[in-house]
Amino acid sequence: MRLVWRAGIGCVLVTSIAATAAAQTVLTWPDVRARLQATNPTLLAGQIGIDESRATETTAYLRPNPLFSITLDQVGNTESGNIFSASTLSTAVSYLHERQHKRELRRDSAQGATAIATSAQADLERNLIFTLRAAFVQVLQAKAFRTLAQDNLTNYDQVLGLSRDRLRSGDIAQIDLDRLELQRVTYESDVQTAEVNLRTAKIQLLRLLNDQTTPVEQFDVSGPFDFVAPAQPLDEFRRIALAVRPDLRAALQAIEKAKTDHQLAFANGSVDPTISVDAGFPSISQAYLSYQPPLHQFVGVGVGVPLRIFDSNQGEKRRTELDITRNERLADAARLLVYSDVDTAYATVVSTVTLLQPYKDRYLDQATRVRDTVTFSYQRGGASLVDFLQSQQEYRAVQVSYVNLVAAFLNAVNQLNLAIGQEVIQ
Repeated sequence: MRLVWRAGIGCVLVTSIAATAAAQTVLTWPDVRARLQATNPTLLAGQIGIDESRATETTAYLRPNPLFSITLDQVGNTESGNIFSASTLSTAVSYLHERQHKRELRRDSAQGATAIATSAQADLERNLIFTLRAAFVQVLQAKAFRTLAQDNLTNYDQVLGLSRDRLRSGDIAQIDLDRLELQRVTYESDVQTAEVNLRTAKIQLLRLLNDQTTPVEQFDVSGPFDFVAPAQPLDEFRRIALAVRPDLRAALQAIEKAKTDHQLAFANGSVDPTISVDAGFPSISQAYLSYQPPLHQFVGVGVGVPLRIFDSNQGEKRRTELDITRNERLADAARLLVYSDVDTAYATVVSTVTLLQPYKDRYLDQATRVRDTVTFSYQRGGASLVDFLQSQQEYRAVQVSYVNLVAAFLNAVNQLNLAIGQEVIQ
């Protein structure tokens, strides 16, 4: 009966574990990036800002509204006693005619602002993806450490099992087994630390994804945790960065907008005439008294021109001229920053690959071979306990260093992608 009960409990546990694994959300890097682009509130707010900027383009290109006025004049005390007997009803329509392509220049300036806002949004997304990629790499690193810690613990437990058999056969002393069992706490600690670090990394990644509903246990990511040397030379990366880097593009667009604003400042300093048409309808008595011959209706045309004696927009002309030079200097600084960022990130990637290659070519195999050889020798009495423990520690140190270096490579690649402005290395 007890065996049946235990078997039932085991089936329930297996079913529960299988259901949890089936419900677990496993995302690749493209999935994580797409989720950020779809749900990040900062990116969504920035997109609304671009739409607002496009709305200002419509406002900037609107024509001035015509002005309509109606006047009833000369209403008052008359000899006839009728206050309206001498009145005159007149209407007027006026329109401001803008010269020097002011509307077109305002539209071009607004479009320039929209282009800069679009580039700023792309730069914001570039930086957010960099932060997201760093969190993604942190999860992969934590998973690699967990796998390494679990493998080390499993391997050590196998050694402990064989050592207990040797103790029973009188091949080793109790003190040696005790020392081996005490050493196991290091591997248990590694497993627990890796579990905590993995959970923390997942929480940080979920926070960046603005996901507050998915349990940590049901969230996971997958991706290559390895290194590869850059396939393109530094000059090619520089060329790509100069072509696509959004902050540099925004700086260049700011120059074009400043030039447009300078043209607009001169256009705004020009004279815009106001053309008006008016019509009047005097009363019968007013038509006979005031006009000879009598005038019953009249139409007039007028042109008003402001005399720009004191204000010809000279302040804006000078300011916009200086703004062109200022934005040119900022673009030069942005270009220098692109070169600096790309060169630094590329050097870090190359340096990390240089450090990693010997691990892949020699050190990992050597550490495994030394550990297995010393373990085999110790189990047969050919090596001391100190040699065995030392080989275990050396193997662990080499594996940990390799995992850290791979994570450093992935972070360096992430930095290079940030410097270039697009993902040139996955």
